[in-house]
Amino acid sequence: MAEKITPVLETKKLGISFGGLHAVQDFNIQIYSGELVGLIGPNGAGKTTVFNLLTGVYVPTEGTVLLDGVPLNGKKTHQFVEAGIARTFQNIRLFNDMTVLENVKAACTKDIHYNLLDATFRTSKFWRAEKASTDRCMELLAICHLEDKADLLASSLPYGQQRKLEIARALATNMKVLLLDEPAAGMNPTETAELLSCINTIRDRFGVAILLIEHDMSLVMNVCERIQVIDYGQTIASGLPEEIAKNPKVIAAYLGE
Repeated sequence: MAEKITPVLETKKLGISFGGLHAVQDFNIQIYSGELVGLIGPNGAGKTTVFNLLTGVYVPTEGTVLLDGVPLNGKKTHQFVEAGIARTFQNIRLFNDMTVLENVKAACTKDIHYNLLDATFRTSKFWRAEKASTDRCMELLAICHLEDKADLLASSLPYGQQRKLEIARALATNMKVLLLDEPAAGMNPTETAELLSCINTIRDRFGVAILLIEHDMSLVMNVCERIQVIDYGQTIASGLPEEIAKNPKVIAAYLGE
């Protein structure tokens, strides 16, 4: 009998209620390493709420989040990151007064191995660790075509480049699962095409699982292997892009005729 592969990310009957209102209900998904899955639906359908449940921002009132088969319920947000789940946000959240490189290095803390004395006295161990961290962050910036912007303030970047910087910072956490919340929002067609290339490179190079919220259906249909659709906090369809595009429930609730 073939060995059963465990999903890297799985939810079972996941849900949350606010004052009796079911924002998300009975949400079930399985995502495997190297897979890119889209999560779509109308505004207010509960997509970002799902992301908040998957990253510990919200505590579910029902159901379970599992990473590599291990339940994460009850853990703090930073513990979700340490376990291997990283995300970007619908509204950009960068350290605007820090440089592009410093923004990415801020996410590398768990991989920097020196103590307070090393940092205070600038020992050889300190400099080796800092150089390794800088080199790695520059590689991540190169994936997002931002290596030549490393010394600029994050706030000085154009909108599209700020979104890519958020992705580079998420990559620096050594995640197993990357959650992208509307990464193409506000981008022009050229920037969207660059983002598509960047997402494909990330999946191919790192083999991570990616869950993508996006309203740009051209991007979703081109990059996602599977798509799950939610409306009013519940899944109404799940399948291949071509199946979703023809699904009557999805057309009625979201895609339109």
